[in-house]
Amino acid sequence: MKKNFSSLSPFIEIMDSTLRDGEQTNGVSFMPHEKLMIARMLLQDIKVDRIEVASARVSEGEREAVEMICRYAQRIGKLDKVEVLGFVDGHISIDWIRSCGGRVINLLAKGSRKHCEQQLHKTVDEHIADIKDSLDYAEKQGLTVNLYLEDWSSGMKDSTEYVYHIMDSLKDARIKRFLLPDTLGIMNPLQCVEYVRKMVRRYPDKHFDFHAHNDYDLAVSNSLAAVLSGCKGLHVTVNGLGERCGNAPMASVQVILKDQFHARTNIDEGRLNDVSQLVESYSGIAVAPNQPIVGENVFTQVAGVHADGDNKDNLYCNDLMPERFGRKREYAMGKTSGKANIAKNLKEIGLELTPEQTKKVTRRITELGDRKERVTQDDLPYIVADVLKHDVKEDRVKLLSYMVTTSYGLKPIASIKIEVNGKDYTADATGDGQYDAFVKALRKIYKENLGRTFPLLANYAVSIPPGGRTDALVQTVISWHTDNGLLRTRGLDADQTEAAIKATFKMLNIVEEHQSSKH
Repeated sequence: MKKNFSSLSPFIEIMDSTLRDGEQTNGVSFMPHEKLMIARMLLQDIKVDRIEVASARVSEGEREAVEMICRYAQRIGKLDKVEVLGFVDGHISIDWIRSCGGRVINLLAKGSRKHCEQQLHKTVDEHIADIKDSLDYAEKQGLTVNLYLEDWSSGMKDSTEYVYHIMDSLKDARIKRFLLPDTLGIMNPLQCVEYVRKMVRRYPDKHFDFHAHNDYDLAVSNSLAAVLSGCKGLHVTVNGLGERCGNAPMASVQVILKDQFHARTNIDEGRLNDVSQLVESYSGIAVAPNQPIVGENVFTQVAGVHADGDNKDNLYCNDLMPERFGRKREYAMGKTSGKANIAKNLKEIGLELTPEQTKKVTRRITELGDRKERVTQDDLPYIVADVLKHDVKEDRVKLLSYMVTTSYGLKPIASIKIEVNGKDYTADATGDGQYDAFVKALRKIYKENLGRTFPLLANYAVSIPPGGRTDALVQTVISWHTDNGLLRTRGLDADQTEAAIKATFKMLNIVEEHQSSKH
């Protein structure tokens, strides 16, 4: 009889290795307090089962981070969920972990004959003796041991008898989990099924974790194959960080386990986007816009036919609904948008237009799209005002003139003249950059002349089209903390400062509109 996997609903342990394997990404080095913040979110908000937070003996910074995380985990009763990679090194790693307050070591053994003989220059029996010595010492120190079989995938491919010899010698030892890494990222799903099934059938009472690498872009597929073949745990990283091409991304693994395999985990999907953004910020590694689940564009429809279908019983939606991940669906506007897409955006911002007006706005957005200009929901009210030119108020805040100067060794100076609700104001200021000087001049006007608080800048991002020339358009996206919550505005111009200024005045007019509506 064919198995019904949905009725079995297996539980899969998720171990996150962002703070250990993920930190091996080229150019990524987390500060101790950043590691603590990520660890807190993973344990408390994302609810992963375990976190691997460091490699033993790496640096004093690593020691500080591990000590901080262990103290925190001890306070919340989750110290047994914190793991540190250690080595078969004559007890040095075990002592290091123990001195940091850790209670779990992921002991790194060699899972292939090639690694054992060519890297350690030892026979398999000599290596097994060293492992057993480490296991005995770890037990005396009160540490729980999980055992990595490094390069296990190559071992199964080239020296299966070596892997079995290691396992046969250690199967009765006090090892809680055996961790099976595809260290070089060489496996495909069919091989993964074959190798994992061999391990599970030969050692049915053992807990196996699978640790994927993404060199062939198969980390997620191999992770699913491992679970289908009997692995009880998977290793992931936030945003797929990791050495070379990275590891299996947590968000992708989670949704595939749940939706495709009907497996259960403890992961809180509603916070996956939050932890992605936190790690993106600390690591400096940007998430691709089309990265599944957490990418900026993955819940954005562009084609008008899709918006029309969504209006007619969500015809273009699948189980990956944005609300599931604390996000919302957006309908981007461009040359393929169509009236249904425009109508969705108009409704979202509370603008009601006649069919004829909507047609005019759609035509204008199509023209902009043909020139490759990005049209966003923030731009829509201005496009409507430009196209319809009736019953739409003028900008309440206008930039009448400005000058910014910069010279080597001196701070930039900005002189500005603006109009707010029909009244002119001027100010001068210096800053750390041209835009900083400009904003400080604006703040001076708002504080000294208007007696109001200027919104706080939350994030500033600049992008140009790939392969753009020196005269390429610059898109500046600025997020602001306002009294009405987080507001994001965009500016587009050939000059970066000018693009930022346009984004700023969009924000000021939106804020002014809210301000006037209160009176």
